Amino acid sequence: MSVDIKTVKRVARLSRIAVKDDEAERMAKELNAILGFVEQLDEVNVDNVEPLTSVIPMTLRTREDVVTDGNKAADIVANAPLSEDNFFLVPKVIE
Repeated sequence: MSVDIKTVKRVARLSRIAVKDDEAERMAKELNAILGFVEQLDEVNVDNVEPLTSVIPMTLRTREDVVTDGNKAADIVANAPLSEDNFFLVPKVIE
């Protein structure tokens, strides 16, 4: 796949990025270099390679999956203008 200046300008427009003509030429070359590197990676045979979380064999630390309130309800509402029983009080907006 090759990226031309028209494609760079279209992507820039979709991304809401202002790109000048000379910048578009440079970006097209850089994007083509990146895509060339990705094509090289695509040639690597990874059929029998297990996914890794680290290059060093290790087990991930886990914790018990328990739902809690974090014991911080009082800290959370401490700066609220109005609160009651650890709930935020807000003015009524619908009549």
